[in-house]
Amino acid sequence: RLMQSTGRTTLSMATQLTGAIINIILDPLLILGVGPFPRLETRGAAVATVIGQCCAFILGIILNKTKNKDLDISFRDFRFRWNIVKDIYFIGVPSIIMIAIGSVMTYFLNKILIAFTEAAVAVFGVYFKLQSFFFMPVFGLNNGIIPIIAYNYGAKKRERMLSAVRRSIIFAVVLMGIGTVIMWLIPKQLLQIFKATDEMLLIGIPALRTISTSFIIAAICISLGSIFQALGVSYYSMIVSICRQLLVLLPCAFFLAKTGDVSKVWLAFPIAELMSLTVSLISFARVKKKIIDNIGQDEGEQAESAEK
Repeated sequence: RLMQSTGRTTLSMATQLTGAIINIILDPLLILGVGPFPRLETRGAAVATVIGQCCAFILGIILNKTKNKDLDISFRDFRFRWNIVKDIYFIGVPSIIMIAIGSVMTYFLNKILIAFTEAAVAVFGVYFKLQSFFFMPVFGLNNGIIPIIAYNYGAKKRERMLSAVRRSIIFAVVLMGIGTVIMWLIPKQLLQIFKATDEMLLIGIPALRTISTSFIIAAICISLGSIFQALGVSYYSMIVSICRQLLVLLPCAFFLAKTGDVSKVWLAFPIAELMSLTVSLISFARVKKKIIDNIGQDEGEQAESAEK
C-alpha cells in the first residue's frame, strides 16, 4: 500500500504476484510430496501459503527501501501521535466493518439456501468464485483511482478529479457489462468448470443470469465508493454496505425464500444493488455539495457554502 500510495502500483502488484506464484508452485509439491519435498497434504497447502506470504513481505521491504524514494521509512525516533492514529482509524474502521459485513452476509445467506438443498449453497459458492473474475478488475481500478482523486483533491484540481471519476465509472461499467454478457450467454459452461451436477445446473443457470443483472449497478456503486475513500469520508461506503447487505439483501432473501422457490431468492441481489445505488447517489450528492463544489474556493467562500 505504501508503493500504491506513491503511484508505484506495478511494484505493489509485483509483491502480490510473487506471493501468489510461489504459493501456486509449492502447493502441489508440498501437498503431494513431489521429489525432495515431504508429503504434507492439507498442512502442505498452509505451509506453501505462509512461505509465499513471507517472500512477498521480504520483497515488499526491499522494494520500499530501494524503489520507493518518496517515503523514508525508519523507526528511529518513532513516536505515536494519537491524533494521526485517530485519523487512520477514522478512515480504516469503515473498511474493516465492510469486510466483516460481507462475511456475515455470506453466513446467513448460506443458512437460508441450505433450507432448500446443498446444491443451492454450492451454486452460491461457485458464483462467488466466478464473480471475482469480473469484480477484481473493477476493485483494482478502484484502488488505482483513489490516489489520483486524492492527489487532485489536495492540489485543488476539481475538473481533473471529476474527469478521473467519470473515466473510472465508464471503465467499470464496461468491465461489468462484459461480465453480465458472459454470465447470460454461457452460464452452463461456467458452472461445468466446477464439475456442477445436474441439480446445480438447474439451480445455477437462472441464478447466474439473475444475479448478473446487478453487475453494472454494482460497478457504479464501487466507483462512487472510491470517491468517498479518496476524500476521507469512507463512512459513506460503510453506510452503503450496511444498507445493501444487512438491511436489504438478507431480509429480501429471507422473505423470497418463503415462496418455496429458490430461483426467487437470487432476486435479492439486484434489489439490494438498486437500493445501494440510491444510497450511493444520495451520499455522492452530499459529498459533491460539501466538498467537491468547494474545491478551489478560499476559506471564507468554503464556510459560506458549508452554511448554505
